Amino acid sequence: MTAPSRPFVSIVMPALNEERYIADAISSILPQPGSLDYELLVLDGGSSDRTREIVHALAARHTEIRLLHNERRIQSAALNIAAEACDPRAAILVRADCHAKYPADFAARCADTMLGTESASVVVPMRAVGRPPVQRGIAAAQNSRLGNGGSQHRMSGRSGYVDHGHHAAFDRAVFRSLGGYDETAPYNEDAEFDARLTASGRRIYLDGSLTIDYFPRASLRALARQYFRHGWGRANTLLKHAKTPKLRQILPVLVLAVVVAGVLLWLFAGLIALLPMLLYAAACLLWAMFLAGQSRDAAVLLAAPAAIVMHMSWACGFVVRVAERRLPGLVARLRGFAGGAPKRDAGNKA
Repeated sequence: MTAPSRPFVSIVMPALNEERYIADAISSILPQPGSLDYELLVLDGGSSDRTREIVHALAARHTEIRLLHNERRIQSAALNIAAEACDPRAAILVRADCHAKYPADFAARCADTMLGTESASVVVPMRAVGRPPVQRGIAAAQNSRLGNGGSQHRMSGRSGYVDHGHHAAFDRAVFRSLGGYDETAPYNEDAEFDARLTASGRRIYLDGSLTIDYFPRASLRALARQYFRHGWGRANTLLKHAKTPKLRQILPVLVLAVVVAGVLLWLFAGLIALLPMLLYAAACLLWAMFLAGQSRDAAVLLAAPAAIVMHMSWACGFVVRVAERRLPGLVARLRGFAGGAPKRDAGNKA
């Protein structure tokens, strides 16, 4: 029998070419029978693989699943569309990612946490999990302080009110009243929304008991693209809300500056100019060796190049966005020389 204290919940899963992950993600987040009145909306941004076919097959077995088209493609639009197209009874939106595996009864527990803490949003910790060797190395980097900088939602077990975290659930009425996600900011839409949410006087609660398993990118190239977007989006949010970056957000930019300066000075000063860059690379390698020893997994040595890719890509994205705002003319000329601006990626963010 459904718990009478729990309101109707709409689970929203943005998707784009996620045939490798979406079936497991949906299976893990489906509520236990009788625990919750819910629907599960998959917002597809135009997949060209078997994603839609897989969702249709699951919907044939679970009538609560609906497949909707996200004509605007980007992830932020998926949540905004769902907030309007969901069942009118929905009081809570639960955001789900294809690259994740969820603990038992996740949606119901999110609803309980939101009601019990009188918060407008619930966020949860993430634990990266890898399968092939490169993905295991990337996961190790993302789980460590070297890769996450001590971000609260990357540390399992801690609960309390926070200013940001990995989005899990929203009060639907509050989400709509604040205008939902900002679709003009294709990346970092979660942190940008949290800035508006906290500014409105509402609270965000991190539930440390609801850690999700996240499957990161499986190649360094894909990781670089993802972290460039993360850095771009973070800079965009900070500029929009006139916020000061935290130390862990400044450090990658400083490291990038040291690397660039070393390469330029090498032309005049010789190999000594590359010493800071080599020390940085050595520190990442030693950290990876320590992690590999702890886990007894040689693939974790790949955490060293993964961390370097994460730091440098994030910093490049951050610098590019700041330059776009501060030096728009120069950036426009550079883009014209390079053949135009990069296309937005509508894929799953997490």
